[in-house]
Amino acid sequence: MDWLSKLRAKIVCFEKIVQIPLSNGDILEVHGERPEGNLKQLKTMKVNESKLKDIPVVREFPDVFPENLSGLPPSRKVEFRIDLIHGAMPVAKSPYRLAPTKMQELANQLKELQDKGFIRPSSSPWGAPVLFVKKKDGSFRMCIDYRELNKLTIKNRYPFPRIDDLFDQLQGSKYFSKIDLRSGYHQLRVREEDISKTAFRTRYGHFKFTVMSFGLTNATMVFMDLMNRVCRPYLDKFVIVFIDDILI
Repeated sequence: MDWLSKLRAKIVCFEKIVQIPLSNGDILEVHGERPEGNLKQLKTMKVNESKLKDIPVVREFPDVFPENLSGLPPSRKVEFRIDLIHGAMPVAKSPYRLAPTKMQELANQLKELQDKGFIRPSSSPWGAPVLFVKKKDGSFRMCIDYRELNKLTIKNRYPFPRIDDLFDQLQGSKYFSKIDLRSGYHQLRVREEDISKTAFRTRYGHFKFTVMSFGLTNATMVFMDLMNRVCRPYLDKFVIVFIDDILI
């Protein structure tokens, strides 16, 4: 029905007519009174989708295509650091009130993050509250409200690529492969002396991140820096990178 709405079509049910306004001002009328022998049927068939495990390159390099990140990422040249303005003091806020369903989600996600080593118990003087953001698939992403910490953080001015420059690189290309990193932010460690600043407070305890978390003010800049370093030999040749999205 979307194309009928786009064309501003009018359906007159009792007359079995569809009226479609044309650009020249005329009205195209489609009459529905036809012999049944001339009726046509349209069918849609779902194409069999390839499963990840059936792709040869995935089977050849299983460590590059894991189902989930099972532990801490390796040490890299880039670490996430939190440099504070002069005179900044720790800030701690009370946990936000959550609905019972989100409390269960919180408990589940905390356990998963702890099992992977992404968070650990904390006694830090810092403490941010937790909230949840609904994702497109209906599930919830746990986010930390780092606004108070962000106000005290020196901003990283690492540049992002211009979108128009990226589009210029696509000219003349026909085939594209898009790679979206799995849990991209969690693939970058937090500098050891800054881990305590990532602390957050919940109904189930006080924790801190060992990997980069959503909501931190310089997260996208630092991740862009990492991706540019990793992909530098291929940039402007056949690879385009924007934060955690890679286009080949």
